Amino acid sequence: VDKPPVRRVAIFGGTHGNELSGVFLVKHWQENGAEIQRTGMEVKPFLTNPRAVKKCTRYIDCDLNRVFDPDNLGRTVMEDIPYEVRRAQEINHIFGPKGSDDAYDLIFDLHNTTSNMGGSLILENSRDDFTIQMFHYIKNALAPERCPVLLIEHPSLKYATTRSVAKHPVGKYEK
Repeated sequence: VDKPPVRRVAIFGGTHGNELSGVFLVKHWQENGAEIQRTGMEVKPFLTNPRAVKKCTRYIDCDLNRVFDPDNLGRTVMEDIPYEVRRAQEINHIFGPKGSDDAYDLIFDLHNTTSNMGGSLILENSRDDFTIQMFHYIKNALAPERCPVLLIEHPSLKYATTRSVAKHPVGKYEK
């Protein structure tokens, strides 16, 4: 099947404000963007939860990585709406809308983990040929050491993760 090329990529850091590897990388790339830019492609580093990063806490009101569902994305913006729900709506506006042809092609959401699993990639859709081929390339040509791919697909689950706004969502976890 002929698919359009990937032209717009976002790199998210700080979805959880106490996971600092992605925060440091995003801030570095915001200052030194030439490292990640490629001809014919827009690559945008983005700090997803700046208030939580400032406080170095996982989140302010609720987990940003769980609120990208239709109910929260469609909520009316009011004073009492949780900060992360407002932020999800802003992110969806910038990088989406989720599920649309206008959504970013690819979002890498950078996280940390306390498990002793090293670097790993998260796949949400086993039928996403582009992402599977990209993971194969990363594992065989780029990864300096073992890099497991975790499939978290579930037939009745609609993902509400930050990265789910993109056509091809990728989670990257690092110890």
